[in-house]
Amino acid sequence: MNVGDFLIDRLKTWGVTRIYGYPGDGIDGVIGSLQDDGGIDLIQVRHEEMAAFMAVGHAKFSGELGVCLSTGGPGATHLITGLYDAKLDHMPVVAIVGQAEATVRGGSYQQELNLDRMFSDVAGYVQEVTQPAQLRHVIDRAVRIAISQRCPTVVILPKDVQERKFEETPRAHGFTRSGPGYAFPKMVPQDAELLRAADLLNSGERVAMLIGAGAIGASREVIAVAEKLGAGVAKALLGKAALPDDLPFVTGSIGLLGTRPSSDLMNECDTLLMVGTGFPWSEFLPEEGKARAVQIDVDPSMLSLRYPCEVNLHGDSVETLRALLPLLKAKTDRSWREQIEGWMKDWWATLEARAKTSAHPVNPQRVVWEMSPRLPADAIVTSDSGSCANWYARDFRVQAGQMASLSGGLASMGAAVPYAIAAKFAHPDRPIVALVGDGAMQMNNMAELITIAKYRDRWADQRLVVCVFNNEDLNEVTWEQRVMNGNPRYDASQDIPDVRYSQFAEMIGLKGIFVDDPERLGDAWDQALSADCPTVLEVKTDREIAPLPPHITFAQAKKFVSSMARDDSAGHVIRDTARQVFNAVFEKTD
Repeated sequence: MNVGDFLIDRLKTWGVTRIYGYPGDGIDGVIGSLQDDGGIDLIQVRHEEMAAFMAVGHAKFSGELGVCLSTGGPGATHLITGLYDAKLDHMPVVAIVGQAEATVRGGSYQQELNLDRMFSDVAGYVQEVTQPAQLRHVIDRAVRIAISQRCPTVVILPKDVQERKFEETPRAHGFTRSGPGYAFPKMVPQDAELLRAADLLNSGERVAMLIGAGAIGASREVIAVAEKLGAGVAKALLGKAALPDDLPFVTGSIGLLGTRPSSDLMNECDTLLMVGTGFPWSEFLPEEGKARAVQIDVDPSMLSLRYPCEVNLHGDSVETLRALLPLLKAKTDRSWREQIEGWMKDWWATLEARAKTSAHPVNPQRVVWEMSPRLPADAIVTSDSGSCANWYARDFRVQAGQMASLSGGLASMGAAVPYAIAAKFAHPDRPIVALVGDGAMQMNNMAELITIAKYRDRWADQRLVVCVFNNEDLNEVTWEQRVMNGNPRYDASQDIPDVRYSQFAEMIGLKGIFVDDPERLGDAWDQALSADCPTVLEVKTDREIAPLPPHITFAQAKKFVSSMARDDSAGHVIRDTARQVFNAVFEKTD
């Protein structure tokens, strides 16, 4: 057994069954061991960044450790964006990375980089293995730290070390002998803190809840607490699938991509309970002093980070909510809950009216509005960053049993398709949908359609739909320039080429559907979701439909008007969008 063989055997002991990666001479020893062993499935991607994103997607949708692999030098540098996605979204990922031979380290050798320094910020643990005796404890620590701390870790293997003979670690000075295995503990706050939290929540008259990714898996407990407290529940973007949107007290997403009821919920509540969320924009939380707050999080470093909480509960969401529930008193006055439900009834009507507003040619909001009721109950949806994330956040009505995610903390372009591929490998019998802007498609997602074509026959159910919003614009930035900065659209930075993505799909053996008529959208979704092969649904969307925040400030409206006065698209935008801006301002003023 050589070092590469032991690595693969140890990963199998830890339960690893799949690695996403790309070969290169710096990792050839490990690739050879994968080939000889045959017990771990190597998924060959088109780019190492995509391998890291797939490892993150695997962790998100399977609940297991994600593993990616690359050669050294440029292969290693390509991994880093996806590993930062793991870090910021708290996902357990191990990266196995090649390196120049140990015998030339420090000699400015080809593809020799100081990888341990490069990965030191992104990884919770990073170690270069220079002796075979190191590998046992290095791989055990890398896996255990990744799982327990929910972070990326990196194991660096010089090319020559991979092929050296592996020997069992002796019982001797200068050696350490480690073992595999880890299970999360039952983590519940002290009884006194639970009582303090209950007293605070019981005293509130208008209780709001904000849940994030840490509440996924705790839906039953969240619903029970919300019902007892008569609370409304807003969802941070990574917590979108934690509760179904058909519950009348769920106000949907929060923040710039959020809903008006979520904004009103935060502005009018007197008590706030946050569960498993690191939602970054504190300006969308209650004004300091207007609401008393309790926060639950398994990571103590996230407590009271966005809003000052009187009671900070360090514990697992499920166990902590279960322990808290018997201490809560049922609210008898349901007027606050009824007000929230009224907001939501009006909001869904507003969204439908916006989605069905005429556009040139297709309203992008309608793309997701038409998708949502057609999705099977077991569907998994991924979204890229950009304007499509707005429609994902607001118009995708999650059903119980569905899963969904995107690059949250990093908000990176290019994650939707690799996430979808990982979701399909993790759940080959479930339908998958990726919502992608044309900017992200051209950046790196288009190439991963080839990966889909390569592996499609492994999936008994081949329903994997990549929905492309083709508006020839880096749309999110365009609107940030207009509303946040008061600048007109800058063609040099915003224009992107018009590419027929549906035809590219057909060229590589997938199904392609092109839509430029809103009346054809429903039928196109039906075709894509019932196809017997992966499908690219390309929709020619209107770039001048604004992904507006839930409330527009007067300053933002002023900048918007200023940008329109100098924007060649002003006539079209003012006709279709400006009314929403002015109505929002006047409604707030009234």
